[in-house]
Amino acid sequence: MSATVKAYAAVDLGASSGRVMVGRVGPGSLELTEAHRFANRPVRVPEGLRWDVLALYGGVLDGLRAAGRVDSVGIDSWAVDYGLLDRDGALLGNPVHYRDPRTEGVAEKVWATLPAERLYAATGLQYAPFNTLYQLVAARGSAQLAAAGRLLLIPDLLSYWLTGEQGTELTNASTTQLIDPRTRDWSHDVASRLGVDLGLFAPLRRPGDPAGALRPEVLAETGLRGPVPVTTVGSHDTASAVVAVPAGGERFAYICTGTWSLAGLELGAPVLTEASRAANFTNELGLDGTVRYLRNIMGLWLLQECLRAWGEPELGGLLRAAAEVPALRSVVDAGDAAFLAPGRMPERIAEACRASGQPVPASPAGTTRCILDSLALAHRRAVEDAQRLADHPVDVVHVVGGGTRNGLLCQLTADACGLPVVAGPTEAAALGNVLVQARAHGLVGDLAGGRRLLTRSQPLTRYEPRGDTARWRAAQARLAGG
Repeated sequence: MSATVKAYAAVDLGASSGRVMVGRVGPGSLELTEAHRFANRPVRVPEGLRWDVLALYGGVLDGLRAAGRVDSVGIDSWAVDYGLLDRDGALLGNPVHYRDPRTEGVAEKVWATLPAERLYAATGLQYAPFNTLYQLVAARGSAQLAAAGRLLLIPDLLSYWLTGEQGTELTNASTTQLIDPRTRDWSHDVASRLGVDLGLFAPLRRPGDPAGALRPEVLAETGLRGPVPVTTVGSHDTASAVVAVPAGGERFAYICTGTWSLAGLELGAPVLTEASRAANFTNELGLDGTVRYLRNIMGLWLLQECLRAWGEPELGGLLRAAAEVPALRSVVDAGDAAFLAPGRMPERIAEACRASGQPVPASPAGTTRCILDSLALAHRRAVEDAQRLADHPVDVVHVVGGGTRNGLLCQLTADACGLPVVAGPTEAAALGNVLVQARAHGLVGDLAGGRRLLTRSQPLTRYEPRGDTARWRAAQARLAGG
C-alpha cells in the first residue's frame, strides 16, 4: 500500500447485521471493501429480549483479523442501548434490546415528574418508548443496576473491550434523552429530577478524539501489528451515515434507510419549540456542531418482518411484482409504535388497513406495495414538516443506507416528495466512520471536503419525481382521517 494511502477499519453494527469494512483513503481517493459480515441475532430469554453482545464482539474480532493491516479502527452502532459493568469492569448480563417491552408505561411515569413539554425543551429528543432515559427508569430497583459501576453505550462497550479505556461518545449520548443539545453536555437538571446517576457514564468524547489502542491480547487474536489506535467516530450509526451524505450545500434533506428510516435536516442549532415536540421531531447531535433534526420512521423493518413471516422469498421478484400493484390502494402509518414489536407483521398491516376502512392487501406483493407506499408517504411528511418547523427549505433529498438498493422505494420517495432523490452511498455509516478516522489522521479536511470526496468516488443514482403530488396529498389526508 502506498505511504500516502491509509487503511481504516470501520466496525458498523446494525440492528440485524454487523460488518467490518476497510476504507482506503488517499489524496482524492476513497475505496471501501467488505472484510467480514455477520448476523446480529437477538435472543429471547426468560427475562426478556437481549442482544448477543459476545457474538457481536466475536464478529468484530473476526472482521479485524480479515481486514489485515489497518491504521485505525472506529466503531458505530444503533443507538440507545447499553451494557452495565460491575465495579471491576465486568459485564453484568447481556444488554437489553430496545424492542423489549420493559419500558411500556414508563414514559407516563416520567412525565408525571417532568412533563413531556419540559423534557423536550431541555433535551430536544422526540418521544420513543425505548429512549435510554426510559430504559434506566424501567431498570430502577433492579439488582443489576444496583450492582453497576459503569454504563457504556454499545459502541463504547466494544471499544472498551478492544482498548481497556472507557468513554461516552457524544452523538450517541445525545440519543439517551440526557444531553442538552444547546450546551452539547449532560442535562444535570433532567438527570437529578428523574433520579439518574450521571456518574454511571464515562467521560464524554467527541468524534475524532483518540479512544485508546488495541490491547496486546486483541493484537494477538487478530494478528494485527501494533500499535493500532482506536479513533472515536460518530458512534451512532445515523451520525456516521449523515457525515456520508454527498450534499453540495445546505438545502438538502436526508433519509438514512435501513431497519429504520431517519428523515430530516442538518442544522446549525436545535429546534426546541412546542410545535416541533408535537410533530415528534428529534434533535440529535452530529459532526462539527451540527444537529440532526429528524423523525424516526419504522423503516424497512416492516418489510423485513414480512419476509421472515413469508419464509424469506426472493426479494427482487417480490419488488417487481409490487411495482405492478396499483399505487396507494392502502397505506398505514409507518411511524406507528404498534409496528415496533416483532412477529405477525403481515397480519398487523392487514388489521391496520381494515381498521382504517382501506382494502386489505391480498398477496405478499400487495402487502409489499402497501409498505413501500407507506414509507414514501412517511418520508414525504417528515421532509415537509422538517422544512416548515425549522424554516429551512430544501431542493433535493439524499437517500443513504441499505434502502438505496430498493429502487422502487427511492422512486416512490421522489414522487411523494416532489423532489429529486439522489440515492447513495449504500454503506453510508461505514463511509462516514472512515471519513472521521481519516480526518483525525490528517487525510481529509472539513465536512464539506469529505462530502466532495464521496461525490467523486461513490456511485450515486438520481430519481426524478413523476407526476404531481396530488395523489400523495390525498393519501396523506386519508391516513389522517380527513
